[in-house]
Amino acid sequence: MNAEEFRRHGREMVDYIADYYENIRDRDVMHRVRPGYLTSMMREEAPEAPETWEDIFKDVEDVVMPGVTHWHSPRFHGYFAAGSSYPSILGDMLGDAIGCIGFSWATSPSCTEIEMVTTDWLGKMLDLPEEFLHQHHGPGGGVIQSTASETVFLCLLAARTKQINRLREQNPNLQNMEVISKLVGYSSDQANSSVHRAGLLGEVKMRKLPSDENYSLKGETLRATIQEDRAKGLLPFFVCASLGTTGTCAFDNLEEIGPICQEEGIWLHIDAAYAGSAFVCPEFRSYMKGVEYAETFSMNPHKWMLCNFDLSVMWIKDRALLVDAFNVDPVYLKHQDQGKVPDYRHWQIPLGRRFRSLKLWFVIRSYGVSGIRQYIRKHVSLAKEFESMVSQDDRFEIVAEVIMGLVCFRLKGPNRMTELLHDEIVTDGRIYIIPAIARDVYYLRLAVCAQATTSDDIRFTFNVFLECTERVLGKFNEKNGVNYRPMIDIDGPLPKYVTPITTDVVEDHTSKKM
Repeated sequence: MNAEEFRRHGREMVDYIADYYENIRDRDVMHRVRPGYLTSMMREEAPEAPETWEDIFKDVEDVVMPGVTHWHSPRFHGYFAAGSSYPSILGDMLGDAIGCIGFSWATSPSCTEIEMVTTDWLGKMLDLPEEFLHQHHGPGGGVIQSTASETVFLCLLAARTKQINRLREQNPNLQNMEVISKLVGYSSDQANSSVHRAGLLGEVKMRKLPSDENYSLKGETLRATIQEDRAKGLLPFFVCASLGTTGTCAFDNLEEIGPICQEEGIWLHIDAAYAGSAFVCPEFRSYMKGVEYAETFSMNPHKWMLCNFDLSVMWIKDRALLVDAFNVDPVYLKHQDQGKVPDYRHWQIPLGRRFRSLKLWFVIRSYGVSGIRQYIRKHVSLAKEFESMVSQDDRFEIVAEVIMGLVCFRLKGPNRMTELLHDEIVTDGRIYIIPAIARDVYYLRLAVCAQATTSDDIRFTFNVFLECTERVLGKFNEKNGVNYRPMIDIDGPLPKYVTPITTDVVEDHTSKKM
């Protein structure tokens, strides 16, 4: 492909992407394929001769799209938002075109310095303490990682190294594994699974501590557990506090946890992967009170701030705790300006790194702080709309307080009823939603995810829930011999908060061979 062909086909791809987003409601949100669908459509060997771009591009729609779950559909409500926007896509395009491997300042100064500027911008937008900013001219600063999972692991390793070094200063004959075998870290029982995976990878014990009635980790629980573990000869060294848990969007109590970590010399990391974006809005900052006690803080603009995956931002108060822990500095990586600016290879697990800051730079400049706040507030408002609809139907109950863009709810009665409802929704296929379990209660999570989601989409989704609920209750009561009368007449007029919908015909994509 030469430059002229690239220009022509590039315009074609941009048009395709724009059409994809603008018409995404016309696509089934869930794939309708089975494992191995694509293998049955493809040759067993790679093509010997080059194929035309026209043939390749045609297969995007014929081969790729049938196996896509459309995360940016307004009817996708699983997990949390997967950020996307046109400025972010353009940032990725330019970063891919430049193609620098920005492990040091010298390899591409703009790659490092735009990252420094944008992480400072974002830190100020969240009202983080000055110690986390490069502009503070202290030892701290921000860095872009791939995911919050990698960040947790990185921080745990740095905390582990800090603890080993401290103890070996007191006893030089102490072996690393002697210390590691006694280390113990903590999180709430609502923390993301990546926290405990970090413990497995770092070969340290991680304890899940019970949360309170609001699914929040309290200081008294942490303090009691630390005392218990110290009495056993263990070495508490790391706490991962969650702001906006995956299951219920709960918030650990930093104002209680923080002082305990400070007193005990424990590294406090704050995982605000989803909810961190909301702190751009001043009305949500009360949930991050106590952030000043943290050694590290992270959030994912690729979740709720219009940036495409992958882009997770981490701030640290003392970069030396990363640099000293992971510094391997052969002569071929050094440069004459070393020490004047960050060499981000020391701030991460991989050596190489992409020019990810470009998409954050494009997004912040394109939307402005006010535009990002408007976007966050719109999603919160839509979640409140859905909560109101659910609350009007006495067959449902809300499981956790609706604070941001997540609504957790269930059918009243045994867990099996909600399980059957989820099965019915999956079979129906018009919306995408996932279940969760907290304290043996099975419930459904509705997250407002897509940039294009509107009140009409929320009503559409609630209508699907109502229809699926009617079917489930009808089948359940018929099976158990109960005289069932539906709450609404499916064939009659729907309540004012429900709009009629239709089921599209599912197209069979499995017969084509190439």
